[in-house]
Amino acid sequence: MTTVDRSAEKWHLVGVSELNATAAALLGLLQDGPATGGQLVAAAEERFGTFFSVTRSQVYRELPALAKEGLVRLGKQGPRSSQQYVITAAGKKAFKAWLTSDAGPDHLRSPLILRLVHAASLTAKQRASLIETARASYQEDLDEARAAVKAAGDPYSKAIAEFGQAHARAALKLIDAIPDA
Repeated sequence: MTTVDRSAEKWHLVGVSELNATAAALLGLLQDGPATGGQLVAAAEERFGTFFSVTRSQVYRELPALAKEGLVRLGKQGPRSSQQYVITAAGKKAFKAWLTSDAGPDHLRSPLILRLVHAASLTAKQRASLIETARASYQEDLDEARAAVKAAGDPYSKAIAEFGQAHARAALKLIDAIPDA
């Protein structure tokens, strides 16, 4: 278990960081500079939407918790009462500790697979629509991942884009393995 000393509103982490993956994702995005919750949602989708989903509700739940822990602070107030967040030195330290800690097991969260598990509850027409929509979506993901591989500027970005390709291909293979109803 990690010990956390919150004296002087700073985290001094010993061992594995207690950040959850969503909080770490937000801190990672804030390394690029201040951002509002909406900007973080958009950046998360753009930067790692193919392999790690971050919902709007998760972002708006995590930001106040990160602020309470002193890992981010409020920045400038924007239009329509949007609030910028800025990573603090403690946030940078906690993020670095999370980055260097054991990653643990990956967990697949696939809305498609969850729907397929419960496909017996659908009519034949609804199942066909589910499959058709999923096929189109994963084909689009595959096309985008192919473009990302070509545009990758470093070996990490390329490897991540190749993972996106493999994931889209695997989903299409799953879809193609389902017999017509």
